[in-house]
Amino acid sequence: MFPPQVLRDSSKEEPQLLPNEIVQDMAKDVTYICPFIGPLRGTLTVTNYRLFFNSFVLDLPLGVVSRVEKIGGASSRGDVSYGLVCKDMRNLRFAHKQMDDTLRKSIFEVLMKFAFPVSNGLQIFSFEYGQVFPENGWKVYDALTEYKRQGIPNESWRITKVNDHYELCDTYPSTLVVPVNIPDEELKRVAAFRAKGRIPVLSWIHPESQATVTRCSQPMVGVNGKRSKEDEKYLQAIMDANAQSHKLFIFDARPSVNAAANKMKGGGYESEDAYQNAELVFLDIHNIHVMRESLRKLKDVVYPNIEESHWLSNLESTHWLEHIKLILAGALRIADKVESGKTSVVVHCSDGWDRTAQLTSLAMLMLDGYYRTIRGFEVLLEKEWLSFGHRFQLRIGHGDKNHTDADRSPVFIQFIDCVWQMTRQFPAAFEFNEYFLVTILDHLYSCLFGTFLCNSEQQRVKEKTVSLWSYINSQLEEFTNPLYVNYSNHVLFPVVSLRHLELWVGYYIRWNPRMRPQVRQHKESLATVWSGHIYLRPVNSLSAGHWPPYRTAAPSSSCAGRSEPVGHLCCTAPGISETFSPSWSG
Repeated sequence: MFPPQVLRDSSKEEPQLLPNEIVQDMAKDVTYICPFIGPLRGTLTVTNYRLFFNSFVLDLPLGVVSRVEKIGGASSRGDVSYGLVCKDMRNLRFAHKQMDDTLRKSIFEVLMKFAFPVSNGLQIFSFEYGQVFPENGWKVYDALTEYKRQGIPNESWRITKVNDHYELCDTYPSTLVVPVNIPDEELKRVAAFRAKGRIPVLSWIHPESQATVTRCSQPMVGVNGKRSKEDEKYLQAIMDANAQSHKLFIFDARPSVNAAANKMKGGGYESEDAYQNAELVFLDIHNIHVMRESLRKLKDVVYPNIEESHWLSNLESTHWLEHIKLILAGALRIADKVESGKTSVVVHCSDGWDRTAQLTSLAMLMLDGYYRTIRGFEVLLEKEWLSFGHRFQLRIGHGDKNHTDADRSPVFIQFIDCVWQMTRQFPAAFEFNEYFLVTILDHLYSCLFGTFLCNSEQQRVKEKTVSLWSYINSQLEEFTNPLYVNYSNHVLFPVVSLRHLELWVGYYIRWNPRMRPQVRQHKESLATVWSGHIYLRPVNSLSAGHWPPYRTAAPSSSCAGRSEPVGHLCCTAPGISETFSPSWSG
């Protein structure tokens, strides 16, 4: 997944280098111990950006490497083995002759130096990569332009510059949208009551009802039930900004037990006694440590070989799809409250930069067709993830050899997985294809672009790196779904029951050549016009008797009274029940 000019001639032993990429070492007669086709001997090349094994055309950005391990001592033939544990589900193993010259560093010692530049006092390669593209991807997202698209400012919401120099909250963006009747001085008092100063701010506003999605961190109530009249007034102002509802829903992403335990650390959750007309809902999504362990178990199950006889039980034991379900279900409840209930919502977890980002961005993807376009999705990531301070550096560990760091977690991978699940259920509703999502995840690790570096907007030095969107937007045809239909005014309500979710084989198991080769999603799905409606379905549903599996929803109680055709695409009625049961058999 590199820009066209870096594609190599596989007959050559050396890769064609990127701008400012330099070969650091090369070793001949290295054996790559492939788990699928056995040992392969060839030349291993290490640059300041990647590893290249020529006889198998293995091309690995060093940012993907989580750790390098020496496996045992030298064999009877004098071979030394090294294992590379990767962040993208792979484990690679190499063997080569032990060096006669003990003063010369092994190629794997050189590899470790450039795989973990931060730990070795070096610069991450993205700061050296100087490729020029036709478009500057850093200009894709402009906060004022995006808020203007949403109709902000208006009579109820204003844009404040109180965080212009990141003094109110150093993990928030400089541009924030807050209720018009709350002055900047009060914002500072609200910030003192919210974890890390992350006050409730607007993410999205419904163009008709003016119901809003706002995000924040937990209130600092502590074990003594501390209160803040400024915070209570602030949430009341969020509710009052929506004239169509006299209620506010607070969605706490955490299990209630975890939220209560946070009181011991000074945090906690909103009391319904203190916040009048507010209803608190816990969404039971587990923390970063549970998610990290779940992905580790999934990797054990899918790589290198899959145990066919116990596949379903092994997959279930990872709990990965259960976590995906809970995240999607939480986002669905948020979207339903805003769309069908015309009610404003506040979303938070503990610090408001992990589960909160998952929920707000997925709910906005369901509610707003703009975010289902390629550029709109780029804006969504820039806004909800990058500008609002998801800690990419800590969660991914770019260039850091400390692979046991407790801050590592696949939060963003889970979000992209959820997006993929939605594209499976609505294959004509998204402008982008599966290759687009895989490309984003590959460059989450690669350290070729600066998009996913750092932990906040304040830390991100845009002018010194290239944006991933520069690369993607220079060849949009590669990432475009040809079946895309612009449902800009439709809300998507996906089915989130486990039997309608599936493991993303095209990402998690793509390295296994025994699996069916990855086919881009737009070749796997089709749109069928039937009785004047567009029905969207994956190809594999044709043989399952699901007709029609996806439909334009008929009016339900939650949509009663609308004179226009209902603008929901859903796999169940828009009025969402507790069980989210599908509306067809199968």
